Amino acid sequence: MRALLVLIAVTAVWGVTFVQVKDAVALYPLFAFLALRFAIASLTLAAPGARRLRSLGRVGGAAAVLAGSLLGAGYALQTAGLERTSVSSTGFITGMYVVLTPLLALALFRVRVGAAAWIGVSLATVGLALLSGVHQGSALGDLLVLAGSAVYSLQIVLMERYAPRYDPTAFTLVEMVTSFAGLLVIAVALGQLHVPHGWTVWGALLVTGVFASALAYLAQTWAQQRASATRTALVFSLEPVWTAFFGFTLAGDRLGVSAWFGCAVIMSGIVIAEPAAAGALARLVRRTGVGSTEPQETP
Repeated sequence: MRALLVLIAVTAVWGVTFVQVKDAVALYPLFAFLALRFAIASLTLAAPGARRLRSLGRVGGAAAVLAGSLLGAGYALQTAGLERTSVSSTGFITGMYVVLTPLLALALFRVRVGAAAWIGVSLATVGLALLSGVHQGSALGDLLVLAGSAVYSLQIVLMERYAPRYDPTAFTLVEMVTSFAGLLVIAVALGQLHVPHGWTVWGALLVTGVFASALAYLAQTWAQQRASATRTALVFSLEPVWTAFFGFTLAGDRLGVSAWFGCAVIMSGIVIAEPAAAGALARLVRRTGVGSTEPQETP
C-alpha cells in the first residue's frame, strides 16, 4: 500500500508541474529552463550518488547516458508542445507513452504484445484525433507532445532493460547530468541562458528539478521494487487525470464536449493497454536475465 501511495503522489506531482512549467516558459526560454531544471536535479542527487558511480561500470554508465539523452529529448519535445497547446491536452497525450511502450518493445526487441494493447492503441488514437480540436490548443503542439511521449516510451523500454541491474541513485544521477549537459549546450548555442527572475520561474525550477525529476524518478524505482509492474502501470494512468484537474483548477482550461470525450477515450485506451504494456516489459526483463518473475506486491 505504501508503494502505491508513493506512486500516486508522484503522478500528482507530475500533473501539477504541467501548469507551473507552462507559466514559467512563457517568461523564461525553453531550453534554458530545462537545462536549469536538470542542473538542480543533478545537484540534488550529487551527494548520495557520486560515490556510487563506479558501481555502474562501463555498460551501466553507457546505458544511463543513453537513458538521460532520451529523457532530455522527451522533455524538450513535451515542453515545446506545452508552449503551444493546453495543459489538459498535454497531460492526456503524454499519458499515451504507456500505450506506445509495448509497441516499441515489440519493434525493437521482438517482445510479443497481446490484443489488449492493440485495442488500447486504437482507442487512444481515436481519442487523440478528437482531442486535436481542443480550444487554445494547436495541432503542432499536440504532435510535439506526442513525439515526446514516443521518446519517453523508448526511455521506459531502456530503463526496464537496464536500470534493475544497477544502483538506482547512481543511474538516476547520470541520467540527470546527461540531460543537463545536452540541454545546456542547446541553451548556450541559442543564447538563451541567463539568470531567471521571479518566483514563477524559480518556483517551477525548484519543484520540477527536486521533486518532479530527481526525487520522482528515485521514488518510482523504489516503488517498483514493491509493487507489480501491472499495478504500477495502472497507477500511472492517473497522471493525465491529475493534469486535467490542475489544468481546470489552476490554468483555467475549459474543454468542449468533443475534447472531454476524446480525453475519456484516451484514458480508456491507456487503462486497457497498460496491463499488456507491463506484461510486455516484464517479458523483456526476463529475456535479458534481470529477473525471472515480477516483483511481489506488499500489503
